[in-house]
Amino acid sequence: MGKIAKIEYFRVPPRWLFVKITDEAGNYGWGEASLEGHTQAVEGCLDAWIDRYLGFEADEIEHIWQMCWRTSFYRGGPVFMSALAGIDIALWDLKAKKLGVPIYQLLGGKVRDKLRVYAWIGGDRPSDVKEQAQARKAQGFTAVKMNATEDIGWLDSPTALEASVERLKTVKALGMDAGMDFHGRVHKPMAKQLAKALEPHHPLFIEEPLLSEHIGGIKALSQLTTCPIALGERLHSRWDVRPFLESQCVDILQPDISHCGGVSELKRIAAMCEAYDVAFAPHCPLGPIALAACIQVDATLSNFAIQEMSLGIHYNEGADLMSYVVDKGIWRIDGGYVELMPGVGLGIEVDEDAVRRASVDAKAWVSPGFIGPGREVREW
Repeated sequence: MGKIAKIEYFRVPPRWLFVKITDEAGNYGWGEASLEGHTQAVEGCLDAWIDRYLGFEADEIEHIWQMCWRTSFYRGGPVFMSALAGIDIALWDLKAKKLGVPIYQLLGGKVRDKLRVYAWIGGDRPSDVKEQAQARKAQGFTAVKMNATEDIGWLDSPTALEASVERLKTVKALGMDAGMDFHGRVHKPMAKQLAKALEPHHPLFIEEPLLSEHIGGIKALSQLTTCPIALGERLHSRWDVRPFLESQCVDILQPDISHCGGVSELKRIAAMCEAYDVAFAPHCPLGPIALAACIQVDATLSNFAIQEMSLGIHYNEGADLMSYVVDKGIWRIDGGYVELMPGVGLGIEVDEDAVRRASVDAKAWVSPGFIGPGREVREW
């Protein structure tokens, strides 16, 4: 046992928030509380919890999780759950390193030795996907994801969908699988058409075809298309996930470990999905700590499908996935897969000096936005 002696957080480029927890004996663990566009809000939550949880037993991860959840009265949401994720992941890393085992050994052990992964191509206004897909193929990927559309009106010209279909066909012609991210920016009048248009070309999945608050619309859409429907990055707990599973409108769940309360909650959500025959593909366009934590959980799941990674994603300006890890080759992609990391804890060594240097005067990332031709605000 060892009491928590210090909780620190570090804002680093491009848009990440790392957490370090150290106990009285000097054992430490790293977590990630990144919440794109809301860094300051998460930092405020962490400030309050730093004062509260100093002196708690670092080994009692579930007790601290339940304290955060049940004694705060106002529960859930992206800010609260991202702060909790940073603490939870760090505590799992600390405990596993202290015991000399990977986190997956504390979760029941692994059921696989390698995991399929995908990376992004294109950007918020996707173009030149053939060249980018070829580059990903050369890196060893067999699957990619891209935004399905640029910004789009509630009822736009059907011609706005044609480029999306052509991009999918272009990538498929290279022998690669492609997920199409609607990003919640496509509203129902257009989403129905786009799903049907993409269907003959067999996307790996269509992601967030509608915003998660429109569960009825997602259920109706799921009955109109054979495309696998993926969503979950804006669902922050098992309670948020439950109605989607019960309505049977999702085929692939994509919770984000940095937004849904960390290792503890991701594992619980995955178990719920297994009971509903729903595949699991964690959302992770974030940093190396979040990815490592995802992989530790993925290794233990029978219903794991594929893992997102942010290597070279268009948002990574000023730093990339490997910028803050010591071993720059920790995730070598071979045949579309990465090997499970053999190290203890998260399985990565964080370059603390690089983190501390980068955190000095680091600016918080601001979410982009779209403005339509009539000066109306559109979904990003």
